[in-house]
Amino acid sequence: MPAAPAHVPDADVLAAFESAKGFMPTDEGLALYSAAVEAGGLGLPLLEVGTYCGRSTVLLADAARRSGVTALTVDHHRGSEEQQPGWDYHDPETVDPEVGLMDTLPAFRRTLHRAGLEEHVVALVGRSPQIARIWGSPLGLVFVDGGHTDEHAGADYAGWAPHLAEGGLLVIHDVFPDPADEFTGQAPYRVYLRALDSGAFTEVSATGSLRVLRRTGAGG
Repeated sequence: MPAAPAHVPDADVLAAFESAKGFMPTDEGLALYSAAVEAGGLGLPLLEVGTYCGRSTVLLADAARRSGVTALTVDHHRGSEEQQPGWDYHDPETVDPEVGLMDTLPAFRRTLHRAGLEEHVVALVGRSPQIARIWGSPLGLVFVDGGHTDEHAGADYAGWAPHLAEGGLLVIHDVFPDPADEFTGQAPYRVYLRALDSGAFTEVSATGSLRVLRRTGAGG
């Protein structure tokens, strides 16, 4: 069993996380929160790729508030491939009836407003690789939880991992080593292996499908 998290959110923050739309179970959320508080000690922003409706953003925002840094969250808010109409993970409530496309930005903003954490988050609305190309500052944490194809997960890692500071934490969600366990593909697992194989990262913890790695070398 994974060790108990070193840092735990207050009950109201945890309730806001659990009431928000999203797919992250509580044990993985607590592991993410603990990692985010630790990474916040570096005094650098905490970045998430894959906002959806803000479930995990609540935890990053509170960790950022607690650490005196800023949480950043990157998403085009049109939904990843498995969230489109016809897929099991599609939510019709997230579709903008005027344009006929998914738009999770309003739900995300409501989630943060209800949690009272809007001032601790900067939302970057756009394609992850496009934003990563123009990003120029070091990060204390990079949380990869965007698209689940090799193209998208690989691009998120390639775009953002280079900005992770020495000692910073790389967190990857939906890592399923056994193909029988996965539900959206094994691309995040391959990103996890890529990070370890680079020699730039050392694994810190595993909780469910959540992996936490620390930057201990250059590259990646």
